[in-house]
Amino acid sequence: MFVYHEITKNKIKSSLLFGGFLIFFMLFGFIMGEAAGSGGGFGGLTVAGVIAIIYGFVMYFVGSKIALATAGAKKIDRQNLPQIYNMVENLCIAGGLPTPEIYVMDDPALNAFATGRDPKHSAIALTKGIIEKLDKQELEAVIAHELSHVGNYDIRFGMLVIALVGAISIMADSFLRFSLHFRGGKKSGQAQLVMILIAIALSILAPLIAVMIQLAISRKREYLADASGALLIRNPGALADALEKISGNSIMMSMPKSSAHLCISSPLKKGLVSGLFSTHPPIEERIKRLREMA
Repeated sequence: MFVYHEITKNKIKSSLLFGGFLIFFMLFGFIMGEAAGSGGGFGGLTVAGVIAIIYGFVMYFVGSKIALATAGAKKIDRQNLPQIYNMVENLCIAGGLPTPEIYVMDDPALNAFATGRDPKHSAIALTKGIIEKLDKQELEAVIAHELSHVGNYDIRFGMLVIALVGAISIMADSFLRFSLHFRGGKKSGQAQLVMILIAIALSILAPLIAVMIQLAISRKREYLADASGALLIRNPGALADALEKISGNSIMMSMPKSSAHLCISSPLKKGLVSGLFSTHPPIEERIKRLREMA
């Protein structure tokens, strides 16, 4: 079945990208250590690892709460919106997932997102706009897409990627500050000076490279969630219809740039530059792939 092929293909591609990201991160730490001199490359790897662990720990336990708070999401239960709660619960039973916490955002835009660290500690949030404008099948498809992010552990995957991007940015900034005060000395040989120049250049480029890798991973995970969501409800056309309505809605969601990658559709204004740095694949391509699955 085509949908299974899409799921397998996107899992492999995103895993390869993440593996490449880890290699790039370790290489960056090694070069920083070689340039700094003290402790050498392995000392740099150690420092990079400590920064990543601390940053990852914070994102792992607090990241989802920050995302929900900045989006203005309010938690609901079965008494508040029984139809939505039952819809999520039924899809979770079908997908073998625990029911996540459910949030609603008082926003007229058509959007939704999932967050958390694992299926047992997850949440999905829907805007009032998407609840009101989509029919039952389309809304089920959107919820299935978000639950697929939970079931595929994209929510944890995303946290790890954000932690690596943050760690690289911290390391790059710290080394650039160090290089401004570096004066060299008798022990600073030509090889170390070359490493310092390489490290300075890499410190400038690394944050951009890290973000580009993050965006590539995010796009692959969106394709994966589309395919997995379509498989869950056995109706790829419903998600394609929902995406068409979402893309045709001109109201932009009020969402911080740092959390834009969580949403089913990018809440950021579209343009040439934003298109190159988009957290999501072209919605037309996503619709096309879903139509081909039907």
